[in-house]
Amino acid sequence: MGKTGGLLERGRESYGARAWGAAHECLSRADAGAPLGVDDLELLATSAFMLGRVDEFLAALERAHDAYLEAGELLRASRCAFFVGVNLALAGEIGRATGWFGRARRLVEREGRECVEQGYLLMPLAMQNEASGDYEAVYATAGEAAAIGERFRDADLFSLAVHTQGLALIKLERVADGLALLDEAMLAAAGGELSPMITGVVYCGVIAGCEEAFELRRAREWTDALARWCEEQPDLVAFHGRCRVHRAEIMQLHGAWADALEEARRGREGSERAMNAAAAGQALYLQGELHRLRGDFDAAEAAYRDANALGREPEPGSSLLRLARGDADSAAAAIRRALAETDEPLKRARLLPAAVEILVAAGDEPTAREACAELAEIGARCQSPMLRALVDQAHGTVDLAADDARAALPSLRRALRAWQEIDAPYEAARTRVLAGLSCRALGDEDTGRLELDAARSAFERLGAAPDAAHVAALAEPAEARAFHGLTQRELEVLRLVAAGESNREIATSLVVSEHTVARHLQNIFGKLGVSSRTAATAFAFEHDVVRGVVNSDHTAD
Repeated sequence: MGKTGGLLERGRESYGARAWGAAHECLSRADAGAPLGVDDLELLATSAFMLGRVDEFLAALERAHDAYLEAGELLRASRCAFFVGVNLALAGEIGRATGWFGRARRLVEREGRECVEQGYLLMPLAMQNEASGDYEAVYATAGEAAAIGERFRDADLFSLAVHTQGLALIKLERVADGLALLDEAMLAAAGGELSPMITGVVYCGVIAGCEEAFELRRAREWTDALARWCEEQPDLVAFHGRCRVHRAEIMQLHGAWADALEEARRGREGSERAMNAAAAGQALYLQGELHRLRGDFDAAEAAYRDANALGREPEPGSSLLRLARGDADSAAAAIRRALAETDEPLKRARLLPAAVEILVAAGDEPTAREACAELAEIGARCQSPMLRALVDQAHGTVDLAADDARAALPSLRRALRAWQEIDAPYEAARTRVLAGLSCRALGDEDTGRLELDAARSAFERLGAAPDAAHVAALAEPAEARAFHGLTQRELEVLRLVAAGESNREIATSLVVSEHTVARHLQNIFGKLGVSSRTAATAFAFEHDVVRGVVNSDHTAD
């Protein structure tokens, strides 16, 4: 066996072992010595793809296409043309992609018989339907492709088409049916029945679908499986970055913020190496979220800006950042604009919880309640534990803003149980704050203090500095239970007035409307016999009502 033959053999063995770096090196060196045969060209193309070398992948696949044409193997040439077209389309080169799809279709027509390639050529049509938002057509077209894949026993086409059907059903809010199809596609991927490229495509598509449907258990399960698949291929670049982004999302939810931030950074690097702008943008958005939650607002803003440059609009995080910086009006304008541009229900469900929080802080209770009602409608159709928790938390928020703590508390208790079952410590702590304020508004100061103390401890463990400071500002000493006839809520308002907060800031701190704050202030003035905020503040300091009040600088967090 000559030198070239030895390189070919090693390249094929490395390919079989999924050692993509060695496979690519050996096959490339062999190709330099003597042009590879068409089968080995396809191995070289796949190795280049898995290493994130998309240009080399396309060049090798085009050579394979030409070689098949020369040999008269029209269907195999068509298959190469299809994959060239798909990758060009994903890169945004629609003109070239359409040309390659047309070439593939013409080759199939020249063959003049039924073949599995006819099913593959339905997938670009499904992609066009998806781009136009016609998910019924996506489901139907992918269903035809799946039937062809099943008839010809082509596992790649069948799984690719079935997973596309599942994603379409989720968009149509037929979530249970969609998830069942995603699970079916994943059986083949996780079982090693698919080619390397299609395995990665199905893994990432299924996980994205689970995340969109707020189906955390499946997302976590399939993310773990994807991570194992990636770890078995140390040279892998093509899907490794996206895998890290998925893992970072799961880590963030479960409170491992430092690990999530590092995983998101590595995910961005890997995605950029693989020229996956969408995944890199999502990684940057996650970094922005983690910086915002930890109180590094400048870093958050920079990450959101970079995410936006890659096409990932940074909502609702960017609006929540504006709210955290004290600009409720700007935050409200931004979240309203984002909602106006978003039609798909499950995408709106990603924005609506933040909209409720922001609109309450901005004093727009009616619109906040409308947002809550819409979220509840989506939750009723989709039946996700996480979505139900978000709905209950939103109900509690708007009821508390209307000063109806009695109505708020049951919803908040349900939300808290759900977040604990999901193992989402940050969301659980945020819900505890609302529950604590509700208890105190109902006169149960002890339980309110317990909830606030638990929330503050959780925030400190997580490193959620702004939230920890916010809860500290709400803390009150036990000896201030009853004072000059003031209710517990009126005492809270008086302390925040004494801390220098405006009505808007007090409304945000206590999750009530500005109208409610103004009413409390009138009651306070009447009970204390004063006529101004200045006089009320002086009275509070003179009578030691402000003991434990945090300096008003906390409101900038």
